[in-house]
Amino acid sequence: MHNMKILVIGSGGREHALAWKLKQDRHHPEIFCAPGNAGTAALGTNLPIKAEDLAGLLVWARQHKPDLTVVGPEAPLCAGIADRFQAAGLRVFGPCQAGARLEGSKQFSKEVMAAAGVPTARAATFTDAAAAKTYVKKNGAPIVVKADGLAAGKGVTVALTPAEAEAAIDEALVARAFGEAGNTVLVEEFLDGEEASILALLDGEHVVLLASSQDHKRVGDGDTGPNTGGMGAYSPAPVVTADLLPFIREEIFGRMLCELKRRGINYKGLLYAGLMLTKAGPKVLEFNCRFGDPETQAVLARWEGDMIPALEACLDGTLTEALVRWKPEPSVCVVVAAGGYPGPYAKGDAITGLEAANAVPGVTVFHAGTALQNNSIVTAGGRVLGVTAIGTDLGAAVKRAYAATGEIHFKNMQFRNDIAWRALQRKKACEGC
Repeated sequence: MHNMKILVIGSGGREHALAWKLKQDRHHPEIFCAPGNAGTAALGTNLPIKAEDLAGLLVWARQHKPDLTVVGPEAPLCAGIADRFQAAGLRVFGPCQAGARLEGSKQFSKEVMAAAGVPTARAATFTDAAAAKTYVKKNGAPIVVKADGLAAGKGVTVALTPAEAEAAIDEALVARAFGEAGNTVLVEEFLDGEEASILALLDGEHVVLLASSQDHKRVGDGDTGPNTGGMGAYSPAPVVTADLLPFIREEIFGRMLCELKRRGINYKGLLYAGLMLTKAGPKVLEFNCRFGDPETQAVLARWEGDMIPALEACLDGTLTEALVRWKPEPSVCVVVAAGGYPGPYAKGDAITGLEAANAVPGVTVFHAGTALQNNSIVTAGGRVLGVTAIGTDLGAAVKRAYAATGEIHFKNMQFRNDIAWRALQRKKACEGC
């Protein structure tokens, strides 16, 4: 039996978490990451190939024949990497280009949701700024403005006044702040409630939900400041109560799968629903065609046993609930970012204290924007690390994550001090009930 080889594509915290989890499998696979980071370098071999370099990735894969390729980021999926690998006879976890359009085009995603009867916010699509502003005047605020294409999680504005909405429309359609991605904008109704992330495995026929989680999008404590790629997450999200799961599985994921199939799209891989839990029930804010970041770090910390059989079952059409099991302990991931993020930030600052942080019981430090430079680990991105902990209860997990974060130092580092605050507040409110 040859040693199983797995290629993980991407360089962030999500990819380090995937590589970490895959490495623990009983097959003890050999891990390759393209391009990876300082964290993945300790688990396997980093390859000097960028995640968007589809041709380069294919050349390597044809030569080295990985048994499985797991695609982290959305850009290569939207560019059709799964189709190209499949055509070359390679096994790849991630949807085909047609399926990845659910993330690549918000307009397409809305159209599929409407056809499938999936609950979501009312929306209108515009390419003309004046027409979009007229719609805002008619509907008032709060209202949400979204760039149609991939804007690295930054193309969404929740406008609290009509003036903010008009500024967001101008930013995309007039100033072209998002380039091609903002040629079309969606203006949609503001949904009130609490957000949650649900990741699900799909094999073209079956849906298996992964443990729920909640992300923290804004840079500052108390959900203040600009939006980011995500400053921390925890799992499970108590706002996703057990009674909601059948609805989410059948009325959201089941209906989407049915509609995609009707369109001739065989969706195999991960589908991620960003949900708003409104008084009228769960509604979809957006779909992503890949694992979330930092949700993946929190969710995989709780995955019990092997992950490879579940991913392979997605490709083979043999997915069952039995392939996915969860530790009862909750988890939390605190993102440590570079000063200035999500705006401009420095790179190349030395990071210390990683060993001490990893030595805290129940803690794993996932690398995101890190690199190796002359034997030392330095910052190389906006989100630098994801300090992830499990604990007997959420409070214990939070305590451990922050104890470990306190061991880590680099110049101008920043992190939120209140990850999981909604769940902790809910628990406090319930202790009296």
